[in-house]
Amino acid sequence: MLYKSRLLVLISLAVLLLQTIFILPAAVASCPSVTAANNNGITGSYPNQFELAEFQSAANCELTFQGNPDIAALNARIQGNPSNLSSVADRIPAEPLVVAPYDTAGKYGGVLNFLSNATEAGSSDACSLRHVNFVRYSDDLSQLVPDIAKSWSWNSEFTQLTISLRKGHRWSDGEPFTAADVAFWFNDLILNKAIYAKTPGAWVWDGKPAQVEAVNETTVKFTMPVPTPGLMNRFAISFIQPFQPKHFLGQFMEKYNANAPALIEQFGFANAAEAINFYYGGSDWKDVPSPLLKDNAKALTMSKAVVPTLESHVVVGETSLGRDFVANPYFHMVDTAGNQLPYINEYNEDYAPEKEVRNLKLVNGEVDYKAQNLFLDDFPLYKQNADNGQYEVHLTPTVGEAIYYSFNTTDKDPILRKIFNDVRFRQAMSLAIDRDEIIELVYLGQGEAMQATPAEPGTVDFLTDDHMKSFTQFDLNKANTLLDEMGLKDSDGDGVREMSNGKPLILQMFYANQGGPVKNHELVQGYWGDAGVNVTIREISTDDYRSQAGAGEFSVTTWRDANRAGPTISQSPFMFVPPFGDRWQPGTGFGWAQWHETNGAEGIEPPADVKRLYEITESFKTATLGTAASNKIGKEVADIHLKNLWKIGLVGKTKQPVVVRNVVGNFKPFKVSTYDYYWAFSFRPQQWYFTK
Repeated sequence: MLYKSRLLVLISLAVLLLQTIFILPAAVASCPSVTAANNNGITGSYPNQFELAEFQSAANCELTFQGNPDIAALNARIQGNPSNLSSVADRIPAEPLVVAPYDTAGKYGGVLNFLSNATEAGSSDACSLRHVNFVRYSDDLSQLVPDIAKSWSWNSEFTQLTISLRKGHRWSDGEPFTAADVAFWFNDLILNKAIYAKTPGAWVWDGKPAQVEAVNETTVKFTMPVPTPGLMNRFAISFIQPFQPKHFLGQFMEKYNANAPALIEQFGFANAAEAINFYYGGSDWKDVPSPLLKDNAKALTMSKAVVPTLESHVVVGETSLGRDFVANPYFHMVDTAGNQLPYINEYNEDYAPEKEVRNLKLVNGEVDYKAQNLFLDDFPLYKQNADNGQYEVHLTPTVGEAIYYSFNTTDKDPILRKIFNDVRFRQAMSLAIDRDEIIELVYLGQGEAMQATPAEPGTVDFLTDDHMKSFTQFDLNKANTLLDEMGLKDSDGDGVREMSNGKPLILQMFYANQGGPVKNHELVQGYWGDAGVNVTIREISTDDYRSQAGAGEFSVTTWRDANRAGPTISQSPFMFVPPFGDRWQPGTGFGWAQWHETNGAEGIEPPADVKRLYEITESFKTATLGTAASNKIGKEVADIHLKNLWKIGLVGKTKQPVVVRNVVGNFKPFKVSTYDYYWAFSFRPQQWYFTK
């Protein structure tokens, strides 16, 4: 025993001597708890998130990685995925994004239940829960922060953007994600005439598209025809994901797969474009029906039924009633304890077209989270039932939720078109609206009377009080005077003015409940009736509304004035020019837009003010938002819009209810509730978890 004791002592002394001579490193410490609530003094380049090397250096530790214990079972539900999952350390990128949870590292498991109106209707809120892009806005919406991209840089002229991706990143099927997938998205889809007969305007500058090049596996370069300093904003707030799986969609292209013709025939497609669009949907919009709903029988005969994704959750089931998603086994985020995100196992999205049904599900506690299509006039209902439904309801500031009305200045009826093109009519209709009453009855005293402006107040510097208050005062006498001056008289005394052909001025206004509080339309109907303009209102589905309004078939359009925030208009100011909106919120001047797009071959020639807007809007995109050059152009745009009142606004600075069940952990009230910053995207829903 004595011999053994002496031997152990000698060995210990030898180890100490070696450590002294060779200065062997001490064991790396375990990583400290780092959350947004308590960062333990550890900060990085961006708030509440780190690159792996950055975090380990700042914390003087080495992360070890853990995964969801249910991930193998979840992976088995993703059609076409390999069944033999590797370890979590092999599934996440070699350079994962390390996220500091708001309060605590969460627990795995559970199903998050939420609502949409229907497929592609009121579903952007649901998209935002699983969404990813190159970058996002930080939680306080103050700066761009990395997401899919690890870093990015511009040249001095803002004509060349270089984006660095994460080494070892994988698609949801385990295949490598590289810069080639970005180049494929642009060069083989966006510029592919068989997919897009006309290159989408969002990717054309001064009549020319960008150039996208994969420099190496983790570096992609965008070369722009003109300066585009706002391009990164687009990636931060848009549903468009500028990457598609080349390994999957490219298999139908003969340039990438010599066996593509046989594969196309095997799956029963007519050609490569039909095969790609079966999966891609002919659109970057991420909520088109998947193959599971398009043609379930055909999809199930294929190797995969859903396009691989980089999002936090992958669709595994779809019917006309809703969709089911499971956690992505290859998601690129981990928390500061090394746990792969997301924490929540499954998403369940139910479709409920009727507002009454959605509200019933909410107050019964059947919905874990909901923001989109909740309006302030229902806040008392939500608040009254919060305890029984075991949820919280937050009143959240809004951006892009102001309601507008437009009259079709290129209406197919020549008499109505003449009336609508007289600015006195638009001024009168604005003056006839009692906005103070609307604020009290619809917005519960919240908000301010505000005119529709081409940019969102509070996100730009060039709007003035005169812009926002123009023709917002309630003055029925002045409204009647303007209509009288136009010759729109009530000759027979029935309370309805007559048009030049002697027929009563009766307008039909269609609306969808997604477009704003119905009570607004009922009140406006009455106000305009008091001015002698008879308006009938009728609800139709969101899809029907958008397709018909976008085709210029309605005399009156109405929607929420979204997509006007500074980050949006800095790179895509389509709200500045006809039709002063897009397919999601059609405005007016559809014939003017057609005239411009066809160089005068079709449509209706617009007035001088509209032509001026076309001239200066392109210049606005090349100036950095907030600079003197940008503000000068922006003010001229606003002056022209407010002079013409192509859109009539109601109330600004409103608030919107956001409902979340008490059991959802790591949820913090949103800084704003808005499509313009893509709903929940900036607020990191991947870190939500169920507390019980």
